[in-house]
Amino acid sequence: MSTQIEAMVRQTSFPFADAPDPAKFSVCVHCGFCLEVCPTYQEESNESHSPRGRVYLIKLASEGLIPLDEGVVSPVETCLDCRACESVCPSGVQVGALIEEARGQVYLARVENKKASGIQKLFLRGIFPYPARLHALGSLLRFYQRSGMQRIVRGTGLLRVLPDAMREMEGVMPEISAQRALTTLPERIPVAQPKRSVGLFTGCVMDVFFSQINEATARVLTKNHIEVHVPKRQLCCGALHVHAGDREQARQLAKTNIDVFLEEGVERIIINAAGCGAALKEYPELFKDDPVWHEKAVDFSARVRDISELLVEENFEKPKGRVERRVTYHDACHLCHAQGIRKEPRAILQSIPGVTLVPLPDSERCCGSAGIYNLTHPEMAGNLLERKMDDLPETIDAVVMGNPGCMLQLRLGVKKRQQDLDVLHTVELLDASYQKEGVTYGN
Repeated sequence: MSTQIEAMVRQTSFPFADAPDPAKFSVCVHCGFCLEVCPTYQEESNESHSPRGRVYLIKLASEGLIPLDEGVVSPVETCLDCRACESVCPSGVQVGALIEEARGQVYLARVENKKASGIQKLFLRGIFPYPARLHALGSLLRFYQRSGMQRIVRGTGLLRVLPDAMREMEGVMPEISAQRALTTLPERIPVAQPKRSVGLFTGCVMDVFFSQINEATARVLTKNHIEVHVPKRQLCCGALHVHAGDREQARQLAKTNIDVFLEEGVERIIINAAGCGAALKEYPELFKDDPVWHEKAVDFSARVRDISELLVEENFEKPKGRVERRVTYHDACHLCHAQGIRKEPRAILQSIPGVTLVPLPDSERCCGSAGIYNLTHPEMAGNLLERKMDDLPETIDAVVMGNPGCMLQLRLGVKKRQQDLDVLHTVELLDASYQKEGVTYGN
């Protein structure tokens, strides 16, 4: 049988719809520029756990030359999806999209074989898509923190039943607010002579653990004469679902968010979480086989801006309040590699009187958070966190970033090393400076 006929009769190992796109893996020229920046390759020096190796394995499985077994699944799942490889790839290989499409095949294969994770199913399908359940989870965590139960549980050693990674995260969980910003912020925050109207995407993890950052974002926007809308029917962005391979649930969430924000008629959609921002900007990728929803997703994603991106675009009002801090800035992967946003947060920090920005070596290397990677792959995540902590300059009093997952991960690093460091979001420092000028909603 000729090679051509063999290829025609060979069946792909990715049998489900929305499989890895050959147009994406076919452009890889195997140059290896990606190896030096890949965190997992840096740690293991294993070609299969490098971007080039993963893309090649996906190609072989797509062409039916190897089965969809652990030889493919393990490299695909140990990828951080940090996109550092994309920043240096001369051919423009969309490694992140390929990994996510391959994870979609793994997820569907597990569902078909009834091997899907129950915990994953509970959170991705049972909690995150439902704001009321997410709010209930936040209330439960707040009760746990404030009722004395947390002290009892810690004192009796009950936490020992949890996996190490979850136990560590419990130890750095921020104090949960009584209400989420999605609930407390008005549906519309008007300003006099508005320059622009925006919809604020409040997110899930950000709004449960750091709702004060959403409130600070609203204050910063109104300070800059930007009218803020907070659509109450918005849902989780679906980023965690895409990362886990549950692309159908991500599509359902995306459809609701697209309709809700387009119906609101806002000019921009603002997000302060790097992972969510990248997911919102990549909604068209989820609908590449659906022309109607693809067109709507393109319209939606064209309006999405990270808060730092919008502020610089709008020539934000330079703060006058003095904030005496010596800080360094960590680039969240999905802000610098996925969205190409690097200068904007630094421009904001450098504009604040009293703030000294100290360079962070290798600031674009992943901290190990990567969505829930620090829970699913704690050893690799722990190694990367240690490297990040080693790099922090000794003279700082805070490390600043633009993603809630990174903030939780860095809080863990600070606690482990017992360092006297604050972990802050960029917008918190800008808000602190504005607050010294007496800013309130609608000013």
